Amino acid sequence: MEEKTPEDRIIKVFKPKTWTEIKTNDSWAIFKIMSEFVNGYERLSRIGPCVSIFGSARTKPDHIYYQIAHDIAFKLTQKGYGVITGGGPGMMEAGNKGAQLGGGTSVGLNIELPMEQEPNPYIDQDKNLDFDYFFVRKVMFVKYSQGFVVMPGGLGTLDELFEALTLIQTFKIGRFPIVLVGKEFWNGLLDWIKEVLVKKENNVSPEDLDLFKLVDTADEAVKVIDDFYKRYMLKPNF
Repeated sequence: MEEKTPEDRIIKVFKPKTWTEIKTNDSWAIFKIMSEFVNGYERLSRIGPCVSIFGSARTKPDHIYYQIAHDIAFKLTQKGYGVITGGGPGMMEAGNKGAQLGGGTSVGLNIELPMEQEPNPYIDQDKNLDFDYFFVRKVMFVKYSQGFVVMPGGLGTLDELFEALTLIQTFKIGRFPIVLVGKEFWNGLLDWIKEVLVKKENNVSPEDLDLFKLVDTADEAVKVIDDFYKRYMLKPNF
C-alpha cells in the first residue's frame, strides 16, 4: 500500500507481521544504526575542536538572529574553533556560512526530513554527513562539540538543548558551555522553568540553572565559551 498520508503510515506500522518479519526488520535496523555510528565516529574524530550551533531551519537571511548566528560562527573560528550545525537552511546555514568565511572547519550533520532539510552550500565537502536516525545524530553533536550555542528555534532546537542539559545534569557526560542567544526569545521559557519547575514543583534544582548562560550578542556568546576553557587553562586545540 502506498503511503500517502500520516494515517497510511500508522496503518502500515500496526499491520500484523509474522515473527520472522519482525526479527528480520529489527536485525537490519541494527546494522544500519551501527553503520551510522561507525561512519560518524571515523569522520568526526578528525575535525578538531568545534562548537555546535542550533536554531530554526525557517529563519531567513534578513533576520537579525541569522546575522548573529553568522557572526558567532565567524568569531568562533577566529578563536580556533570549528562549527558544527545540522547542515540545513536557516540558522544552520548562518553557522556554516560564518565558519566558512572565517576559514574554519564547517561541519554539517544532515538528516532526511519530509520538509525543510536541504544541505546548505557552506559545509566543507568532506565534512557533510547524512543520518537517518535522530538519536545517532544527537550523539555526534554531543560527542564532538566543545560547546553548544542555541539560537531561537523550534522543537528540534529544544530537543537538542534539553538533551544536553539532561546529560550534564546526570553526569553522563562532562560539562561544557551551553549558551542561549536571544533574551527576548528565551526569557518566557526560562521564567516558567524558574517559577514552575524550580520554585513551585521542585522538579529542578536551582543550581541546574547554572548549566547555561543567556546572552544577546555574538561577542557575549563567544566570550562565554572562551572564558569556560580559560578557567580550566585549556585551549581549543587540546
